[in-house]
Amino acid sequence: MNTILIKAATLVNEGKIYTSDVFIKDGFIEEISPVINRPADQEINAEGLHLLPGMIDDQVHFREPGLTHKADIFTESMAAVAGGITSFMEMPNTVPNTLTQSLLADKYKIASELSLANYSFFMGASNDNIEEVLKTDPAQVCGIKVFMGSSTGNMLVDNETVLENIFREAPILVATHCEDEMTIRNNMAAFKEKYGEDITIEMHPLIRNAEACYISSSLAVSLAKKHNTRLHILHISTAKEISLFENITPLKDKRITAEACVHHLWFDAQDYAEKGNLIKWNPAVKTAADREAILKAVLDGHIDVIATDHAPHTIEEKAQPYLKAPAGGPLVQHALSALLEMYHQGKISLEKIVEKTAHNVATCFQIDRRGFIREGYWADLVLVALNDPVKVTKANILYKCGWSPFEGQTFKADITHTFISGNLAYQKGKFMTNETGKRLAFNR
Repeated sequence: MNTILIKAATLVNEGKIYTSDVFIKDGFIEEISPVINRPADQEINAEGLHLLPGMIDDQVHFREPGLTHKADIFTESMAAVAGGITSFMEMPNTVPNTLTQSLLADKYKIASELSLANYSFFMGASNDNIEEVLKTDPAQVCGIKVFMGSSTGNMLVDNETVLENIFREAPILVATHCEDEMTIRNNMAAFKEKYGEDITIEMHPLIRNAEACYISSSLAVSLAKKHNTRLHILHISTAKEISLFENITPLKDKRITAEACVHHLWFDAQDYAEKGNLIKWNPAVKTAADREAILKAVLDGHIDVIATDHAPHTIEEKAQPYLKAPAGGPLVQHALSALLEMYHQGKISLEKIVEKTAHNVATCFQIDRRGFIREGYWADLVLVALNDPVKVTKANILYKCGWSPFEGQTFKADITHTFISGNLAYQKGKFMTNETGKRLAFNR
């Protein structure tokens, strides 16, 4: 038996903020009550701290297997836990690409041995693996990932017949990266004709532009409507795409949902001058107007969840000229901190942060007993000191790649404790690595 009593925490849960005690037993929340007087193996005084359900990140690239010089499941899950992310869903563009059930099983085995956070992995789709895709178990796997625009790796699905088949036959949620490949190639050709090899990072959102995103996203939506596919479009980066989504249907009944990423909520094109390739992502960080429109869509329900798209590369890779520098950056350690900073800036409420990073992700993916502070649910919890500033420095960055686009930023809030499936995994800079996270299960 393992018991933990959290005393006098300020809970942020299901649209309410209130003070309560929480009793955890054998991984689960057993009791939530204003005052709990029960013996426990461990008692934590949370007076003055806010207790949130842990963030569930539905889009990360932890690079294992095959690219572990950039990151691996142990290091990145550790960074995630320190950042208040209690569960992650990892993408298939590792090396080799996760295109068979056997390779998918290999990743689950690695995570079962090494991940500090709870975990799930997407099955990858390609132009020629539909038979493997259709074997995916809806109760055990978060979804199928389709690259409708090429990004890191070689998983572009551009065969129209294959796309039709995936959308028609998929037994499970289909998550898409939407950028139109032909538009991007034509834009790149035009810029190369004008600038040769001297294209700079400031041109990135003009090459991978709003039109490329909208063409691809609108195709995905039309296919999903045609086949009644459960579609989830990742990392919305433009104001134009928001018109593809609605905020009338309750989330549990939506067939088409959308995700925003922290970097598209925080950065805009003006930041390229200072940050350069460190904020080179696909889809690109675009205009300030796009950033504001994405935040508005998050707040009004057109966009359903917030994630990171954590995708680390080495600093040496990022230091290359624009055309050679890879897209992506590390975010899991600082995503919740950035959102809490936006709360301090008056841009988003604590209740809305919890809704978009925990409640809605659990609902969207039909995750079994996670994402809420409820009796009978897994205890995936985060304690936050809202007014305890922390500066991001090289010394406290936990990513294997050793850098962050937030380096030098002081966040007003500090994540003090993280509980993973009822185990205290992180406390004020120290990790308890004797327990690994659990595999996510899905009520489908």
